[in-house]
Amino acid sequence: MKRLKEKWGITSNFQLFIICIVFAITGSFSVLITKPVILFIFGDLDGLNPLLSWLLRILILFPIYQVLLLFFGFIFFQFNFFFKFFKKFMKFLGLGILFRD
Repeated sequence: MKRLKEKWGITSNFQLFIICIVFAITGSFSVLITKPVILFIFGDLDGLNPLLSWLLRILILFPIYQVLLLFFGFIFFQFNFFFKFFKKFMKFLGLGILFRD
């Protein structure tokens, strides 16, 4: 845990605990609401190829997860950490041009 705290620039175990809680809540909630969002946008996907259906679910899940990560980070007073995490991930995807350091 010490190495993770150093890597993320965290000073306390409590902050590390809160960050892990935010990741857990965000992951669970994003998976929970992805299906209703897909049903609302595209309707029923039962007739679609299973591989294409899973790819579509992942493509819809990704932006939902990112938005929820910032939302729950804000609620748990860890917005700065998660915004830095968000920017780093966007740079990894090649979208770092959207953010100035």
